[in-house]
Amino acid sequence: MRLTSYKSFLRDRKIFVDFLAILFGIGSWIGINSTFVQFPLLVASAPEGWDLPSFIVVIIQLGNLGPLAYTLVQKYSPRKILDANVIYGVLAVGCLAALTMCFVYDITAYIGGMQRSVWLFVVVFFLALVGCSSSVLFMPYMGRFREIYLITYLIGEGLSGFLPSILALIQGVGGNAQCVLRNGTDGEQNYELYTPPPRFGTEHFFAFVTTFMAVSLGAFILLENLNLCRKEYVAVKIEKGNKYTYDESSKINESGEQLTVQENAEAASLPASSYSCLLVVMAIICMFGNGIFPSIQSYSCLPYGNIAYHLTVTLSSIANPLACFLAVFLPHTSIRMISILSSIAVAIGIYAVTTAVMSPAPPLLGNVSGEILVILSWTLLNGLISYMKLSITSIFRFQGGKSLVWVGGVSQIGSFVGAILAFVLINYAEIFTSYTPTCPQP
Repeated sequence: MRLTSYKSFLRDRKIFVDFLAILFGIGSWIGINSTFVQFPLLVASAPEGWDLPSFIVVIIQLGNLGPLAYTLVQKYSPRKILDANVIYGVLAVGCLAALTMCFVYDITAYIGGMQRSVWLFVVVFFLALVGCSSSVLFMPYMGRFREIYLITYLIGEGLSGFLPSILALIQGVGGNAQCVLRNGTDGEQNYELYTPPPRFGTEHFFAFVTTFMAVSLGAFILLENLNLCRKEYVAVKIEKGNKYTYDESSKINESGEQLTVQENAEAASLPASSYSCLLVVMAIICMFGNGIFPSIQSYSCLPYGNIAYHLTVTLSSIANPLACFLAVFLPHTSIRMISILSSIAVAIGIYAVTTAVMSPAPPLLGNVSGEILVILSWTLLNGLISYMKLSITSIFRFQGGKSLVWVGGVSQIGSFVGAILAFVLINYAEIFTSYTPTCPQP
């Protein structure tokens, strides 16, 4: 029966629409995820050093000005904006920002008497406009399609982290810093730190990102205009500003059977208490997953070496789409399961924060088991966060377009609070300490 269900699941869908939804989803966060996986290289050369992630995370949250402006216009303007037109503009901005990153990522300027990666920050802000806007534009847009396409869109959103991670694994980080004996100008020999270079630079990396942003824009153009795609709509009424209602026939699961009472309660008519509780959980997940954890990851992993940090960042990004892929075959609308996974994530998160607070001497430093443990912990933690976010999003999908907007809104609020909190703790509270390796002199 399970095999028959999967066959029906694959038969009752348009694979081409799935393909376009995945490509469309890739364009959502690929710019920001690409910046994250470049941290091992950027941190080594940027004037901000280990504090760079905390700056970047805050700037990413400033990207919420985009969806905020969109929301205000839709609420108070007498002429509502067609959401598709806004998405066209957002993806076009993403293409230009990714292309610009190829040329300006390493240009610095004096701000307040200190060197800062000003141009990197500016470009990241525009890339963040794309990602933050996707939460209140892209997901609600996909809500007009059958649920199966929302899941494939989320797989594409996960691939926006997976593809840069695979490229980063190929790129490499060069290796850990080594002490090399060199001849000085005065003829004396001194040890100097030397980090082997990666296989290719950040500029080539973002050329790849630009290509995928352009592909994502093309996929959305087809998704919006092809009749084949419009036939997969499940909403009976679609208005400007992501307002639409569902036909009762949409409350049928993908095997063609009517939803059970429990499934329908969770997916189609949530009680007010569960509705509010899930929104709060989503905000907390995003506060840590998008704000606090990325900011402190360098302090947690870099003491174990550049390679450990590089593998942690890339494998954590790979865990995102893997979690979304598993959701296709595993139950993902169970509130009970979300509660269990939340408890597991809390336990792992405590260990991750502990390693960051204890920097530059975290547990098992200098031991291979310590490196393996920190890599596995961060990878599993990011996978759990991704799975829980997808589960909550799938539950709210049946509440209508406005519910998905609420999910996107609380996600960004939680992320913003987490980013500000992490920035203050890292740059002013002196809780986290970086470590600069030195070489002994002969």
